[in-house]
Amino acid sequence: MKGFGWGIASLLLVSMAQLMMKWGMTHMPTFSLNANLYSLVMNNLLPVFIVCCGIAGYALSMVCWFFALRQLPLNRAYSLLSLSYALVYLGAVSLPWFNENMHWMKSLGALSILFGVWLIHSKTSSQAPE
Repeated sequence: MKGFGWGIASLLLVSMAQLMMKWGMTHMPTFSLNANLYSLVMNNLLPVFIVCCGIAGYALSMVCWFFALRQLPLNRAYSLLSLSYALVYLGAVSLPWFNENMHWMKSLGALSILFGVWLIHSKTSSQAPE
């Protein structure tokens, strides 16, 4: 059960990181490689901070993932990561600042992912206890 906790923590962190980086990058002006980096950062402190928090979230997610891998079989642990697709979709369509539309086909895809993860983690009579 401890391994699932680490896996869920990794899943939540990576999903939040993706949403934070999306928000931060959409609030940054278009810039080129020869732009004044100091001026860009100083004029966009909040978006830069949010993007940096997203990157930190990815790093923390990786640490949690390492602990999950120590305690869970890979075939069960790896399926947890696919839940981030459904979580990010749900966040993007439900949080108003992303202004993304829900579509029944995309929602069906997210439900299919959830169903697939449930199938992988469901116990069958031929499965040996862990």
